[in-house]
Amino acid sequence: MKRRVVITGMGAITPLGIGVRDFWQGLITGRTGIDLVKRIDVSELPTQVAGEVKGFEPSQYIDKKEARRMDRFTQFAVAAAQMAVENAEVDLVKVGQDRVGVVIGSGIGGMETLEEQMEVKRQKGPGRVSPFFVPMMITNMAAGQIAITFGVTGPNITVVTACASATNAIGEAFKMIQNGVADLVITGGTEAAITPMAFAGFCSMRAMSRCNDDPRKASRPFEQTRDGFVMGEGAGLVILESLELAQKRKAQIYAEMLGYGSSADAYHITAPVPGGVGAAKAMAAALRDADLQPEEIDYINAHGTSTELNDKYETMAIKKVFREHASKLAVSSTKSMTGHLLGAAGGIEAIATALTLYHDIIPPTINYEQPDPECDLDYVPNTARKMRVKYALSNSLGFGGHNATVLLGKFEA
Repeated sequence: MKRRVVITGMGAITPLGIGVRDFWQGLITGRTGIDLVKRIDVSELPTQVAGEVKGFEPSQYIDKKEARRMDRFTQFAVAAAQMAVENAEVDLVKVGQDRVGVVIGSGIGGMETLEEQMEVKRQKGPGRVSPFFVPMMITNMAAGQIAITFGVTGPNITVVTACASATNAIGEAFKMIQNGVADLVITGGTEAAITPMAFAGFCSMRAMSRCNDDPRKASRPFEQTRDGFVMGEGAGLVILESLELAQKRKAQIYAEMLGYGSSADAYHITAPVPGGVGAAKAMAAALRDADLQPEEIDYINAHGTSTELNDKYETMAIKKVFREHASKLAVSSTKSMTGHLLGAAGGIEAIATALTLYHDIIPPTINYEQPDPECDLDYVPNTARKMRVKYALSNSLGFGGHNATVLLGKFEA
């Protein structure tokens, strides 16, 4: 018999603030974390806005010497893991270190380190490249460093599925616990791709918003005048554990994880398949996994990137799966406030979804002013909504046609 899995701890580093409390308060008050870019020079680029993490001091969470040997994306991950473990009030040694796993998603990894060391090589020669270059850059190091920090020796896996990375990571962690491979898993996603090359690359794709005159309105998912996504950075990690373990140690439970679905578009390297067929397959798979009917779902935390095709096709995917119930669903995109954290997006959005279930408050889609006739669902416009939410989905869709959905429920003993 498959084991029940619950969320007992959360850690968030986001453009809305550091820590889950600031993140959640930002969401339910409709505050934006998007502003003009400060960390890098974007003066020659058409996009000059992003959701940057402000005030992050790695030394508050990590030994200074060790922090210097970590890329920013790894620093985010280790810090968010510290927060999540503390929030869960769990003694990992007592759980059994070989029964604790780590599954972390990141779409890009150590881009900042790569760019910095390329410049060192260009200016000073190959002999001056840091011996820590490779272990700082490689994407698996976030998961590796978390395991080193806590001394946990269970399964340690990195998921790289572009913008679906964190959601796939959480889903795979869920299956590990459900099937008895681990009792507790630290999971989620991390990303720190606001770097000169990454920013220039997305600008060259014409994928990002050019709303530089009013950064607060740059991310406007499902809205008629949307003109692209806004890049964000940060990390969102959760503690998943078996219900048996959580109850044994009298843990606070935020939500229960009930289902997971994933699929591939097999269509295009960047564009979603027309009609949102792949996203629909992932949502339907999550429903089957949870043994729930479409009409039982109350809320969807949408991928909702604020790009023309994603928002249109995700809307179509929701209609395909939920049919007449689609018009009764509450759907919102928290990316309207955080920007798009790429591989980390599903991490902070899983936290947002869990807190929606816990508090019965749905975060809004802000900047929703001119409805798009092709996006005609209830997007919880501009203001948070008090509403009982029993079951909710969180969607993540990535370049390469990766689609992932997790299904969470209000915990009932």
